[in-house]
Amino acid sequence: MMNRQNGIIITATELKQNLGKYMDVVEQQNDVVITKNGTKIARLTPYITDIEQYFLVRENALDYQYGGKKVSYEEFMLINEKSTLRMEFINGEIHLLASPSVRHQEILGRLYLVFVEHLRGTSCKAFLAPFDVHFRKKDFKEPDVMQPDLLVACDLEGNITEKGRYMGTPTLVVEILSDSSRNKDMIDKLNTYRLAGVKEYWIVDPKQENILIYFFADHEIDGYKSYEIGHAAQSQVFPGLSMDINDIFVGLL
Repeated sequence: MMNRQNGIIITATELKQNLGKYMDVVEQQNDVVITKNGTKIARLTPYITDIEQYFLVRENALDYQYGGKKVSYEEFMLINEKSTLRMEFINGEIHLLASPSVRHQEILGRLYLVFVEHLRGTSCKAFLAPFDVHFRKKDFKEPDVMQPDLLVACDLEGNITEKGRYMGTPTLVVEILSDSSRNKDMIDKLNTYRLAGVKEYWIVDPKQENILIYFFADHEIDGYKSYEIGHAAQSQVFPGLSMDINDIFVGLL
């Protein structure tokens, strides 16, 4: 028998001789990997729901530091692929995404229509969440995986996998703040987008009824501007793309 982190590796013979013992190991939330003639042939894993799996990971992640390795990118991908929950992976930690409000969705729809119209006839396309993006940060081994509310991708050619997954870096991303996401959007995501090579980041604040736009160059903040009611938000990376703040916020439910 061989020990490994969060489980053990045993032979098929050991399993036959001590089945009850190894079922107890699995019950303690550990995996048991079975080998035959030195080759791994099967795995016994605890039966837990998606949400239990998340909270188990979350509990083990309480002592994370930035860039921590206790939950790897590969482990997140396994959890995410098997789950029906919407989640993001930021700085080594899983974040469950709450269902958006009516106000959030109405703002998102208004933004999307303007972006689509402006990009018509170009090689760039706008996409709405849920849409996983793997942000590869400068000087970090593992990417963050996030679902921006809206993004513009101009590097689609050569960055779509056989399964139809986008693996490029968006040129522009938009996040609409909510009470649960405000700190994450304004701190963690700002840092990820900057390090990943995004050129422009729009933060839409329904409470303050404004849009804050960050401009990035060479993985650093190159500047930012705030646009209030009565003004129009202006993109730097897409000349001519503007958004009247009144058109975004006036008349919302």
